Parts: sequence; C-alpha cells; structure tokens
Amino acid sequence: MVNWIWLGMIVVSVAYGAANGRIQQVTEAAFSGAQTGVTVCFGLISIMVFWLGMMRIAEASGLVGALSRAVAPVVRWLFPDVPRNHPAFGFILSNMSANLLGLGNAATPMGIRAMQELQKLNPDPSKATPAMCTLLALNTASITLVPTTLIAVRMNFGSAHPADIISSTLLATIVSTGAAILADKWYRRRSGRLPPVTIGPAQTETKGG
Repeated sequence: MVNWIWLGMIVVSVAYGAANGRIQQVTEAAFSGAQTGVTVCFGLISIMVFWLGMMRIAEASGLVGALSRAVAPVVRWLFPDVPRNHPAFGFILSNMSANLLGLGNAATPMGIRAMQELQKLNPDPSKATPAMCTLLALNTASITLVPTTLIAVRMNFGSAHPADIISSTLLATIVSTGAAILADKWYRRRSGRLPPVTIGPAQTETKGG
C-alpha cells in the first residue's frame, strides 16, 4: 500500500511539473534529492556504527540485561496474554531496551523476532493478536532516552547543538507512549480479548482453582 502511495505522489508531481512547464526543475530536484540522501546516509554510518558498538558494550557489561529486568514487570502488565516463560518475552524486552537507547536499527531485528514468536501463539494466523498490536504500538511510540538517529542527522547538516533535542524528544516520546498504552488498554477492554495469564509451562490459572 505504501509503495502505491509513493508511486502516486511521484506520478502526480511529475505530471504537475510537466503541465506547468517545470519538468526541468522536477528532474533537478530528483537528482538533488538523491544526492542529499546518499550524503546523509554516509553521515549516519559513523554515528550508527558508534552507537551499535556501544550497544554491544552495554550488552556485554550487563546494562541491557539490567534494563530488561527493570522493565520486565511493566512488560508483563502490557502483555498479559503472553506466557512469562515464552521466548517472545526476551525479544520484546530487547526491543524495548534498544528503543530506550535510541537504537532503532538494533531494535528492529528484535521486534521482528518477537512478532515471529507471538505468531506461534496466534490461534488465527490471518489476524494480528492483541499482543502483536501492543508490540507494534510500543515500538512505534517508544520512549527514547537518547535520539541517536536524529542527533546524527542534525550533526550531518551542521547543527551547532545537535543534542539539544534530547529533552524535547524525551517529553514527546513519553506522551506518545502514554497515548499508545491508553489506546491499547481501551481497545483490549472493548474487544474483551484478555485471556488468562499462563503462569508456568505446565500450569494455567483457572477460576476457583
């Protein structure tokens, strides 16, 4: 769907430029945009390599593990329909920890693995489960302590103070994450699809048990 949207925008812009006799400007803008994109990508490589290396150091030092343990109770509350011992929990925790550190590129593979594990719990593979919707919402609106990618883009374009956006980004992501959680809980209660929590590999929680 997104591909068709982008294709439509390109076709409309080219047709509009041709109708107004500005096809030369459209062509120049296309090449200029491509050149700028390549330049920005090269500028981001060094920053992303640095922060991905920091992520590996954080993993080796136990920082990511400690962060995962700190947010584990919150994750269990956000995903009540996922068994605690299920592998999806580990990938969800890694995804959230990477997003907190602003490492979106590192968080994406963990998010994909978490979705694959959640799909194994899906009784209807053709539809997304509440847990999958929750993960998608949190991954999109995650609280970000250090907006690594945005800082790198600002540095690449010559910002005098590229890190000045940290506080505003933190506030904005707190609001967006809060809104995502409220919407998720509201839709869960509305749909009435909150199955009982699985306590262990061979135990289930039953009423009156």
